[in-house]
Amino acid sequence: MIPALNYLREMNTASVILRLFLAVIIAGTLGIEREQKLKPAGFRTYSFVCLGAALTIILSQYEFTMMSTSWAQLAAELGVHTDVSRFGAQVINGIGFLGAGTVIVTGRQEVKGLTTAAGLWASACIGLAIGAGFYEAVIIGFLLIFLSMRFLTKIESTILLYSRNMNLYAEFTTVNDVADIISLLKKHQIQIYDVEISRGKGKDKDLLMGPSAVFYIQLPKQQSHIDVISAISELESVSDVEEI
Repeated sequence: MIPALNYLREMNTASVILRLFLAVIIAGTLGIEREQKLKPAGFRTYSFVCLGAALTIILSQYEFTMMSTSWAQLAAELGVHTDVSRFGAQVINGIGFLGAGTVIVTGRQEVKGLTTAAGLWASACIGLAIGAGFYEAVIIGFLLIFLSMRFLTKIESTILLYSRNMNLYAEFTTVNDVADIISLLKKHQIQIYDVEISRGKGKDKDLLMGPSAVFYIQLPKQQSHIDVISAISELESVSDVEEI
């Protein structure tokens, strides 16, 4: 703990203003990075979440301070006791509902929104730390979260590119065409873990969707992801194929 920051940890006007501005600036910076990638939650969402969390902790500290000073006699007469930790606990519970709303499973069995949900949750935690005046943890946490958002995506993409495991989504003419794809995969000595087939009875933008399937496979060492996609796309019965 840095002694020079002790004044800003107390409940005073300067401390409250600093904490609220920090919440908006720090969470807003994280939100801008997400908004540049066209993600559902951006600058405003992250700022609101972090600011609300910071306000919650400031409120709990204010209530505790008042119950110990100006409201002490009245609180003793009424037998009122304050647990400041319950405010933060409710923030963590509440952010779960917001985060869950960003997570979806597409028609291609692809899960999207997990990083956005995790980012919102982390933003709320940063807000709690800001509201509590734990500035050291705020700076370290912000740097780690920002660097993770900025650079881990590239590292993750590189790892997936050279991974032997692969998930393929393919659309074809009839359900019977699945056999052609399976035969091609086996021809290339590709191991098939599982196949999820959809008969395509739904509609998307007023167009009847054809049958599709998701293939969970493992490639031999000499095989690349691009080669597999190229080979499947050459089948006449396949209208669309991509890695998910």
